[in-house]
Amino acid sequence: MDSGARGTATRPLSIWVVSDGRAGIENQSLGLAEAIAAETPAEITRFHIRWKPMFDRLPSAMKQPWMLEHGDGLLKKTPHPDVWIATGRATLPLSVRIKAASKGKTFVVQTQDPRWKNSAYDLIVAPEHDGVTGPNVLSILGSPHRITPQKLADAAPAFAKQIEALPHPRVAVMIGGTSKAFDLTLDHAAILADLIAETVEELGGALLVTFSRRTPLMAQTIMTQRLSTLPGIIWDGAGENPLFAFLHYADHILVTEDSANMATEAASTGKPVHILPMVPLKPQTKFKRLHAALQARGASRPFDGTLPDWTYEPLAETRRAALEILRRLRR
Repeated sequence: MDSGARGTATRPLSIWVVSDGRAGIENQSLGLAEAIAAETPAEITRFHIRWKPMFDRLPSAMKQPWMLEHGDGLLKKTPHPDVWIATGRATLPLSVRIKAASKGKTFVVQTQDPRWKNSAYDLIVAPEHDGVTGPNVLSILGSPHRITPQKLADAAPAFAKQIEALPHPRVAVMIGGTSKAFDLTLDHAAILADLIAETVEELGGALLVTFSRRTPLMAQTIMTQRLSTLPGIIWDGAGENPLFAFLHYADHILVTEDSANMATEAASTGKPVHILPMVPLKPQTKFKRLHAALQARGASRPFDGTLPDWTYEPLAETRRAALEILRRLRR
């Protein structure tokens, strides 16, 4: 890092990760910060913000820092960071103000498509399936995330006793849920569970199952009941999250089609990724572009009740984005 730029050769880069605290949102900016820290010394500080309920639904243009319930002093906190990485609609009113607050010191990164004041950020790291363009836009396949081979290996020992005795193929199953674009009905949950169970049972394998916060409780209950007769682990949300260990030990990964985050995380492992269908609630142009891109990279295929093996170069889009941030900082 050039002296006189943001950060110097004698001190770590200061990175603030800003989000509303939801894991799926925060992991995008945190994963990007960690990827930067893997390339150059850096100190990462996480901040969660929350708007007062009466102001939360206001357009970003109308929101003022005093309307925050949590994080209202963030812009005044000094020293300001070298790099600000934020994710989510809640962060936008602060992201567009941090440049002025820091007197130009802070390099501002926003992940996802802000859809508001896109020229106000130094860099937007957006999913290529969103179709965002501009001189300050870096399009990546999927979303930034925290998955790296080292993180998966580090998580494995805590679950080794439970998983290493399980038969192969070990199949990690990542189930999403209801969103604006997709639904997971009870009937569909039962169909998916039966198809997964039949496939894994026929091969004599084991299951490593996780559900998202969006998975409807009854759908989760039905799938758990129908999958619990097979060897493996079905995480009920209690205790340490085993996802990283599941991905480390898995021979195959099944992911529902409703989550760009989960699909991208799975494709970063280099293991076969099988896409599970969901119930569409509206035309799926963006998700079709995402899954077409993953298939073109050789990472994923639609799940057809079989588990063929294949190989591909693991996605490293988060690292690519981190290197671009560092390149622009040095410039």
